[in-house]
Amino acid sequence: MDAFDGRIEPFHHLIHQIRPHTGQINTATRFRTILKGSELIDRPKTHVQDPYAFRCIPQVHGASKDAITYVSQIFFTEINSVTDNPTVFPDEELIISAGNFHGQPLALPLDFMAIAIAELGSISERRTYQLISGLRGLPSFLVANPGLDSGFMIPQYTAASIVSQSKQLCTPASVDSIVSSNGQEDHVSMGANAATKLYKVMLNTERILAIELMNAAQALEFRRPAKTSSILESLIEAYRGEIKFLEKIASCIPICKEVLSL
Repeated sequence: MDAFDGRIEPFHHLIHQIRPHTGQINTATRFRTILKGSELIDRPKTHVQDPYAFRCIPQVHGASKDAITYVSQIFFTEINSVTDNPTVFPDEELIISAGNFHGQPLALPLDFMAIAIAELGSISERRTYQLISGLRGLPSFLVANPGLDSGFMIPQYTAASIVSQSKQLCTPASVDSIVSSNGQEDHVSMGANAATKLYKVMLNTERILAIELMNAAQALEFRRPAKTSSILESLIEAYRGEIKFLEKIASCIPICKEVLSL
């Protein structure tokens, strides 16, 4: 937000009181807290509004958070459930063969969470793209002398390619099924496939967010001497202890490798 010279108004508490989704409210509150005291967020703006990838952060991030909350509730129920077959009820002197082993209650939420997490990566890549586009006083590709120096062009390419892979991984596994056990097991959840796909999406999203952080930290240097909030200045200081400001293209490749390995 501060690297792009964004506006704080879309995070105003009144906006989210009238569409009171929990994740949306919490996200907007968190942004107001993190950006409190920022010189950049408080200074006058010449633009009326920001692109969706910035302006709609509470709505998009919030929806993903609500989805993750829902999934966690399902898994909490599952962890505390009995999935044996057959199931023995000694007090009733019953042994019942049934279907508590079926993975459908998990497969559907796993597919849902893959979509939710992939969207965090998708909107992140759009913010990265905006940061390298030479807008709002930032140099193209976030380097002082763009041209032969392509700066942060390739990291954005990388984020875009990872986002595309995550989209492909979001094809639901739970709508698939295959018959086994001579027709006895005639509908299965494919929940394990949903879980392994979700794990890949999670790793992809970590990398996309790392690329956004790398771009945002670089962009903030071009806003100096204006400062962001004390919270973010502390974050940038710690980040700079590991990753230096990119002066020219020759230093970009080792920086990218370093960021993606953190």
